Parts: sequence; C-alpha cells; structure tokens
Amino acid sequence: MQAPSVGGVMLPRGNGQSVRLSRGASLTDFAEKIGANPASLVGVMMNLGEMVTATQSVSDETLKLLADEMNFILEIVSPEEEDRELLESFDIEFGEDEGGEELLVARPPVVTVMGHVDHGKTRLLDAIRKTNVVAGEAGGITQHIGAYQVATEVNGEDRKITFIDTPGHEAFTAMRARGAKSTDIAILVVAANDGVMPQTIEALNHAKAADVPIVVAVNKIDVEGADPTKVRGQLTEFGLVAEEYGGDTMFVDISAKQGLNIESLLEAVVLTADASLDLRANPEQDAQGIAIESHLDKGRGAVATVLVQRGTLRVGDTMVVGDAYGRVRAMLDDKGENVEEAGPSTPVLVLGLTNVPGAGDNFLVVDEDRTARQIAEKRAARERNVRFARKGVRFSLENLDEALKAGLVQELNLIIKGDASGSVEALESSLLQLDVGDEVDIRVLHRGVGAVTESDINLATGSDAIVIGFNVRAAGRAAQMADREGVDVRYYSVIYQAIEEIEAALKGMLKPEYEEVELGTAEIREIFRSSKLGNIAGVLVRSGEVKRNTKARLLRDGKVIAENLNISGLRRFKDDVTEIREGFEGGINLGNFNDIKIDDVIATYEMREKPRG
Repeated sequence: MQAPSVGGVMLPRGNGQSVRLSRGASLTDFAEKIGANPASLVGVMMNLGEMVTATQSVSDETLKLLADEMNFILEIVSPEEEDRELLESFDIEFGEDEGGEELLVARPPVVTVMGHVDHGKTRLLDAIRKTNVVAGEAGGITQHIGAYQVATEVNGEDRKITFIDTPGHEAFTAMRARGAKSTDIAILVVAANDGVMPQTIEALNHAKAADVPIVVAVNKIDVEGADPTKVRGQLTEFGLVAEEYGGDTMFVDISAKQGLNIESLLEAVVLTADASLDLRANPEQDAQGIAIESHLDKGRGAVATVLVQRGTLRVGDTMVVGDAYGRVRAMLDDKGENVEEAGPSTPVLVLGLTNVPGAGDNFLVVDEDRTARQIAEKRAARERNVRFARKGVRFSLENLDEALKAGLVQELNLIIKGDASGSVEALESSLLQLDVGDEVDIRVLHRGVGAVTESDINLATGSDAIVIGFNVRAAGRAAQMADREGVDVRYYSVIYQAIEEIEAALKGMLKPEYEEVELGTAEIREIFRSSKLGNIAGVLVRSGEVKRNTKARLLRDGKVIAENLNISGLRRFKDDVTEIREGFEGGINLGNFNDIKIDDVIATYEMREKPRG
C-alpha cells in the first residue's frame, strides 16, 4: 500500500507499528513519534475532512482516524499509567513501602461507613465520636475535616481506628467508591426495621469491588418492628454470612441513637482487621497517601484533608497533591489542634497548597520545591489537554431537545463548580451515570472548587458548555460575561435537582421554570428604631429600583446573611411609596427581621417565568 503523500511529501507508513500517545495529544505530538512534519499531518487531516491545527489538542477519535489512515496502531495511555510514568521520570515510586519487612510497623485500620439513606450512618458516626471523648476533654467537639481517629480497647490493648467520614447519600456514590479505595474495612449499616434496601446492595457492591472486608452494623434494634435475624438472612443471599451461621462476617446489633454496643462494633472492626488483613507500613519513608476532601477557605486559602498511607508527614515538608503543590505550613487534626507530624493511617488537614486538589488525588512528599512544581505543572497540563480535546455545539438546556432532534449535537458539555471537591466529584459521577440512550453523551470538561469565574465562562464559550454552580455563585464580572456570551449558567443547592433537570433536558421534558431577576440594591446608611415596626433601614438605592412587597436578601461583607426576606414597608420622607429608584434615599422595613447593620446591602429580586427558547 502506498504511503500517503501531501504536497509531494511522502509520509511514513506504520505497517501496523504501535504509537503510544496520551489523551488530548496534538498532531505535533503524533508527528514527533513517527518522525514526520506536523504540517504534513495537518494536510492529511484536511484530506480526511477535518480542520485541525498542528498544536491543537485533539480527541481520541481524531487521533485514531489519523493513525488508521497511516496504518499505525494507536495506543492511548491511561491517566493512571501516564502518572506512574511521570513519577518514574523523577525516580519516585508511588504506592510501595520502601525497605524490607523489618521496617514495617502496624498501623490502624481505615474504615468507611456505608449503607442506605436513613439507616443511621451519620448518627452512628456521631455516636462513635461521643463514646470516644477522652476523659476530661471539654465537650469533645470535632472539626469536620472528612476523617477522624478514635481509640478503643481490645483484649486489654489500646487500639486506634481511622474513620473516613464520607456522606452516605445515593448521589455520593462516587465518594463512597473513593472511600472504599482508600479503605481497609467497610462498616455496612442496615436498619433492623427496614432490612436490605437498594442502596444497601449498591454500597455492598462497592465494598466488594474494592475487595475490602465488611463488618455489618445492624442499627435501630430499639425501634418497633426491628428484626436483626431477618437482616442476617437477607444478607446471606449476597454472600455475607454471619459468624453465628458458620460464615466469616461479623454482625453487631447496635442502636446509634441510644449508643448501644458501639464499643462492640469498634472491637469487631479491630478483630476483623487482625484476622483478614496485614496492616503495616513504613513510618520512616517520605509520606504518601490520598486526599479525602478539599476546599477553599477564606482565611487559610486552599486546604485539603489527607490520609497518610505510608511514611510520616511533617510540617515543612514539600508535597504534591494531584495538580496542587506546596510546603506544609501547618497541620490540624479533627479536633482543630495543631500537630507537627502524622504517621500511617492518620488523617490531617493540610495548609499551604497552591490550589484546591481533587478528592481522591494521591499525594506524595518530594525533596525539592522545584520537583513538586514540575510534577504539578505536568499533571495540570495533561488535564488541560484532555479538556481542550473535547468539542461541542453551543446550546442551553432549553434548546437541547431541538438540537438533539436536528442532529446538531451528540454530546452535552458541562463545567461543574462547587463548594467542596467531594460534592463536585459526586455530582459529576451521578451525571455521567445518567442513562439517556445512545443519542447523546455527557462530558464534563472541567470541574473545580470555588465560585464560577471568568475563565470558566471563557472555557464554556469556546466549547459550548453549560456551567453548573453547586452551592456557589458567579464571582466578579463572570455573571455579566455569561449574559454577554450567551452561556447557560445553572445554580443548584440540592444535588438531585441538578441531576433531575439535566436528565429532563436530555429526555426533552424540561418544564417551564422561573428565574430570579435582580431588581435593585440598597445600602444601609442609618438604622431607626420603631416600637411599632421594629428596625427601619435608612438606605441609599445603589442600583435599579426597590419595590414594596418584593423578595430580598441581606448581604454583609459580600456574604448572604439572610434569604427570603420581604420588603414590607417603603417610605420616602413621611410618605409611603411603592418604589424608590436608583440614587434616591428612603426607609425600608423588612417585617419581623431586625438583624441589620450599617453598610449592609439589601438586594431585591423577583421570580419571573423564563421564556423557553
């Protein structure tokens, strides 16, 4: 077979030779591998009817098309393999304990609590915390860092257990699965009055897929209709046979509400770990582990809860977490107290990272800041290439149905921003699992923690994506930019609402909806006390107009202090009025709400039906 020729230049022919490329590679990357001129590959793509530049990241399908044309076998390197090769280039081995058997020391088991909604997972975690308050410790209040460690006594010996506090929500399947990967043992919570439910089986399958031993906590034994024996019988069908029935799974009957048998459950976890697992790690090597949770803290910057799996993490160490890096400025435990070092199986909140890593990203300690920066930058570049390799057609959720019918679009591109990496990952996973037939694919181009920014809108503009904000809003000029560019930005505070709306849009069933329209903002300049009406805000209207009987929210230093307020009274001098326009002063009464301060901003809005496009 003749080699392809472009402009008289003969191109190399593969003859079945294999070419390894990473996701989001460009034609220049391909050309380097086969010793060709990138410009000639651009010509080949034009002949194939694809307009692609030499440096542009292209999709796997486009690369495969080119490889087939030139008789090469394309091998796309998986992200995990690529990351392993990246670390090997820096002479770093991830996931292995250094040294021989003599350096390994016993470590506490890491436990995730799983189960069906309303079966008492959160109540159980609270009960474990309460029974574990050290004598004399005031209150025993723990700080939510996504994980914590407790102590228990087994056979006269003090033992520790680490709990990963992942939400047990159906939509948080991804977080449960991630928890299982970093977990030694899973506690499956089943309510004695309800028995095995769909999510119980789902959680059980996650634990089995991760190949971790399971301890069953039969909860709510104090509730009417409780039947722990029935639970044992039901779980036998799924391969969990209780010890008393000749199996090897420990079942413990508990009441999280009453605090019954919590110590027995902790003992069962330790005994299961001793019987089934060899939990040892080398505490002397450079620390490695996994990020459990991360978010942007206003006072501290990017913070991440990491679980040390081997080695010891110390303040001052240089670490890389996913595509974030930095020197550890401080570490806090689950009680909010500063710690200087954290050994294997210890969860700590780390301060000092450059940006917010993803939940489930691995972390490792390196010798030099420069090495950390290079690893993080290469990981970030890889993610960026993958993102830019994906294309789409501009549309919103409203016109998605028409676009699908017209054949204009085969995929829905999404950008997801949220308040914490765990919820972002969970929302992404739930959306990607939506079953809407073969006509359309869902692609998440970018996900991150923090407000919707101008760069998110830029990415959405270039790739015709819909932006989802989960418990966050647009920052700065991002909202005006989205309006100007016609980017569809959706805000949600309930994860199911996001899933349902997108599923409805994909199925062409999106109902008419109301949108919030801002009417005006007023800055509080004075506060007048009235025995009859309560506090009255003396205001200057900064933008738009403020109307009586409209909805309002109160902002203090940019943060929402109160929602769903009502403009119940509006005055100009001594007259009652129906509206006050921009630049004018007046008095506003917010009904029964009196917690107002000078410099607060009252933002008024109304809900209008959104026309369908």
